Amino acid sequence: MAKLLRYLRQKKHHSTRGHHMPCQSFLAFGLSKTTGNLFSPHGLASKHYIQLNNADVLCREAYDMFACNGILFNHESPRRGEHFVTRKITTAAARISLGTDDSVALGNLDAQRDWGHAQDYVLCMWLMLQQNQADDFVIATGVTTTVRKFAELAFQAAGLPVRYGAKCRKTFQTSYIHFIELVPSNRWEGSGIDEQGIVISGPKQDKVVIEVDARYFRPTEVDLLLGDPTKAKNLLGWDPSATSLQVLF
Repeated sequence: MAKLLRYLRQKKHHSTRGHHMPCQSFLAFGLSKTTGNLFSPHGLASKHYIQLNNADVLCREAYDMFACNGILFNHESPRRGEHFVTRKITTAAARISLGTDDSVALGNLDAQRDWGHAQDYVLCMWLMLQQNQADDFVIATGVTTTVRKFAELAFQAAGLPVRYGAKCRKTFQTSYIHFIELVPSNRWEGSGIDEQGIVISGPKQDKVVIEVDARYFRPTEVDLLLGDPTKAKNLLGWDPSATSLQVLF
């Protein structure tokens, strides 16, 4: 990173102003459970972020370089690897529906995450780089959803309702993604590592499709991850079109 900043500084003296924006993780806030914004305290897990941020601020203030930071919360897309929980859940729901898998094992169902769509986040990063003055921004949706809720709607969309009654409320379309807003329809039994998601209707009625496995509980689990995109909305005019539940579709 230092070499890249040095190169951009040299380019600046040749009348070409490079724009520099490293993508930082929400882990910049360490294990904090508060809403993440640029004024949130940085935790012990954020040493790497602090070093990068200080380097960018130094280049921005001392050398008049265009150097900014983007702190990104979870951004999802079909390109996500299947070991990430959103893709793990949606892939499992599809496979179980087709009969190629029996169930999926998850960890902390009560964990709350701020999930957005990668295409929205790339747009925000592009907007950051179009500004006349470099600045730092948090890129997030400001909406959280539990893993349990995400799993409920994913399985419902795959034709495997697991609580109450499945019913489609409304559909709406954007330029790149079709959204469906659904009513939760999953039945859960047990608690803790004994909790199970059971199909309530259809050919797979009473089948256990979601289980909890202690192996997937993280020793440094953060119960709540929630970003504050207010600054990006106000100064960049950015507004994410996909929030936590809508990234499913």
